[in-house]
Amino acid sequence: MKQFLKKFRLRRPDEMERHILFRAQRNAYLFLVAALAVWSFYESWQVYARHTRLNLLPCLLLAAAALIQSVSKLVLERRAVQDDEDSYETGPLARIVVLACAAAGLISAIGAAVMLLCVRV
Repeated sequence: MKQFLKKFRLRRPDEMERHILFRAQRNAYLFLVAALAVWSFYESWQVYARHTRLNLLPCLLLAAAALIQSVSKLVLERRAVQDDEDSYETGPLARIVVLACAAAGLISAIGAAVMLLCVRV
């Protein structure tokens, strides 16, 4: 019974497995960003060539992916140096606050643009 439980017990990945997992996730992220960028350029070309309505979905997804990546990087940096007395830990915190303010401004600008587009004069 112990061998059965030992076989199915979750274990922590070693350094090589973590490195492989990190590279796979990075490659998937880069593929998604590239696909969203191509989709954004295609939608822009459609608007220019055929005078159709602009589809903002790929642009918004691309901006959201970049924003989430930046925020998660800054939060992980802050957590890494949180207990270190020699580190200057207000740097990541200040960047997180500035990025959050920029994201709130961007979201409010998008909301205002959508409301202005929906209102017919």
